[in-house]
Amino acid sequence: MIVAKFGGTSVADRAAIERLVSIIRAARQVAIQPEAPDWRGPIVVVSALGGATDRLLGVAAEAGAGDIDGARDHLKALCARHLEVAGVITNDAERAAVESFITQEFDALDRVVGALGVLREVSPRWLDTIVAIGEILSSRVVAAALSSRGLAASWVDARKAVVTNGDHTSAAPLWPETTAALQKTVDPVLIARRIPVIGGFVGATKDGVTTTLGRGGSDYSAAIIGAALGANEIQIWTDVDGMLTADPRIIRDVHVVPHLSFSEASELAYFGAKVLHPATIQPAVAANIPVRILNSRRPEDSRGTLVTRERPSGHGPLTAVASKTGVTVVDIQSTRMLMAHGFLRRIFEVFEQHKTSVDVVTTSEVSVSVTIDDTRRLPEIMAALEGVADVTREDGMAIICGVGDDLKTDPTFVAHLLKALDGVPVRMLSQAAARRNITLVIAERDLETALARVHDRFFGEGVRQ
Repeated sequence: MIVAKFGGTSVADRAAIERLVSIIRAARQVAIQPEAPDWRGPIVVVSALGGATDRLLGVAAEAGAGDIDGARDHLKALCARHLEVAGVITNDAERAAVESFITQEFDALDRVVGALGVLREVSPRWLDTIVAIGEILSSRVVAAALSSRGLAASWVDARKAVVTNGDHTSAAPLWPETTAALQKTVDPVLIARRIPVIGGFVGATKDGVTTTLGRGGSDYSAAIIGAALGANEIQIWTDVDGMLTADPRIIRDVHVVPHLSFSEASELAYFGAKVLHPATIQPAVAANIPVRILNSRRPEDSRGTLVTRERPSGHGPLTAVASKTGVTVVDIQSTRMLMAHGFLRRIFEVFEQHKTSVDVVTTSEVSVSVTIDDTRRLPEIMAALEGVADVTREDGMAIICGVGDDLKTDPTFVAHLLKALDGVPVRMLSQAAARRNITLVIAERDLETALARVHDRFFGEGVRQ
């Protein structure tokens, strides 16, 4: 059984959903073959229509600012878009039912926006209520589109299938409760030889209050469902051919990486590769479920990228290069803390208290440099640290991270990497304990040049891979 997750671009409009139907039809044909080891599924997990989540966040912001008319105008436009996309449903009765559902949901949101606009406050709980509607509606449309084309599908409300804690906007699944809920809501659909369709990103507390798993959480939903129900494979259908050797927006001659280990995929996702959400890997690793990244726009031609616990070796030290912009370096220096016990603990406790994650760390006896990409609480962090150290920040930085399971077996890799970057000032350099990645911090203005040189050195014409 596979879990097939379709991102926002893969359900953006009627044409995208038509492609989804074709993909699921092919997967269903494979599942029902006499020799198939598991006739269940596939299970379909979908994101909101492309761009819908951002629009809903905008609606919430307008409501919080008291701009009720602006919020309602955007709700009307979103409702019209969903009704237009629902035209992909070929059965008149099913389409009418879905159109009624869409209208009712937007009417309810209109009332919520009106109340929040008066209060001029949108709590995380209400933000989840507003934003979750994107996946709830797209999954309802996709389920009906499949059914109207002869593929027996059933809509499953994610709020009844994924049980989370109460950390609104970034909720975590409660595994025993979620497994029980999925067995109650999804297993009967599978047993009836129907295709369950569920919205990603969305869940609910044990009390039934709507929650969301954070941005990119639809991938996480697919992994949660796959792990809980014993899937053989989790497929992430997106708009690129798989995990690429570098960011195609910066490097033109990139290549698809055919096979990654879970560890490599996690590193690449964490340091900027947008194809895969980092949290997706966690449930898949725990259950040892392969993850495959595929292109929904070219399903016949896409070999995709397979992600498994281990990958074949012998393809060169470097698997791919990730990059991230919008990075800030924070330098913390204190001669007073020379050889003092607890200096590092005090520093990182401050970041923890302000819920700010650190990416790269370098240290010496009297200084620590860290990078962050979320600076919202940096003024408070710096103020808290100034009691024990001199603190400065440097904005406009970028990260390049070379990732490969075979890096640790190549003693020449770092020398070749630095030679490729000859003339590019390196602000920080770090290698993790697992020796699976080399991370460099450079000025953002140098990123394109640096990334092109590294990619050409390790993936260019004639390079052994």
